Amino acid sequence: MVVDGEPRLALAYTALVGPVREGDHVLLNVTATTLGLGTGGLDFVVAVLGADALDVDGPGHIMKLRYSPLQTAVLSVEDPAGPHHATMAATESLEGTPVVWTPLHSMVAPAVAGARAAGAGRVAYVMTDGAALGAPLSRICASLRSAGLLDAVVSSGQAFGGDLEAVNTLTGLLAARAVAKADVIVVGDGPGNTGTATRWGATDIESAFALVAARILGGRLVAALRISFADARERHRGVSHHSLTALGTIVEPGARVAIPVLADEAQRAAVVEALKGSGIGERHLVVETRGEPGLDLLARHGIPIDSMERGVDEDPAFFLAAAAAGAVAAGLAEGAA
Repeated sequence: MVVDGEPRLALAYTALVGPVREGDHVLLNVTATTLGLGTGGLDFVVAVLGADALDVDGPGHIMKLRYSPLQTAVLSVEDPAGPHHATMAATESLEGTPVVWTPLHSMVAPAVAGARAAGAGRVAYVMTDGAALGAPLSRICASLRSAGLLDAVVSSGQAFGGDLEAVNTLTGLLAARAVAKADVIVVGDGPGNTGTATRWGATDIESAFALVAARILGGRLVAALRISFADARERHRGVSHHSLTALGTIVEPGARVAIPVLADEAQRAAVVEALKGSGIGERHLVVETRGEPGLDLLARHGIPIDSMERGVDEDPAFFLAAAAAGAVAAGLAEGAA
């Protein structure tokens, strides 16, 4: 896009605004870039000026982005007019399918790869709606799909644009199992989480309720810990206070909490002590396993990963923790744990 003679990047969800061609005049939302936000720091096309009206005469009638100027109709997996209605109507349980909760979107790739490296067959990702709403924004999901590591993306709630659309997290999880035929399900928000330096005011706290939904549906719960020894913020060093809050208060007892094998004994001791001191070690089942196979699998496929502009070399514990959670889930899927 060119704004006041200056080229800049903008994202257009063509399902919402229609096709965009060179030379088109568009209306942009420039809020995030004007504020200089790293999270969500893109311009977004709101409308193509002078374009024909969108064709909305489709079979779907479930609205997403409801009561906003960009509300759009999708064909959800639950829709009576769709091909999956009978399957969804007959599906009441996950039947023990392992569900991995990832607090941050940057943990999805190592969690998926950790599961695949440990022998999981089909893996699906359920994207909740606490952060980005457009699933096509996730470059990492596109890379995982292209590499054959991720079999389906289900966009749930107000999130949209996945391979499957679901009305809420519960049916998103059921669709991942019954429609996408996943052996392991990874669930969590899309890109761009929000935090406020408070105990409760963070999107990854709310996303932990996905494990509550998974328990209701008979899934087996696995939590990927948010661990970092490179984050400058004290509240996120070692085990993030968000993980401690979510697992200590929101997620009912009995989940498996994965911790990675860490070569640095001081780091391992810090993680173990944080879980013990918070009561999580008694509330849940702590499982220690290796995360390196998942990271090696991503490297073999040439899929780069980073979080907060830090890669594996800068913050290995962060990515090993997510990969370890995927490995634990794969073991559950095979009945090994």
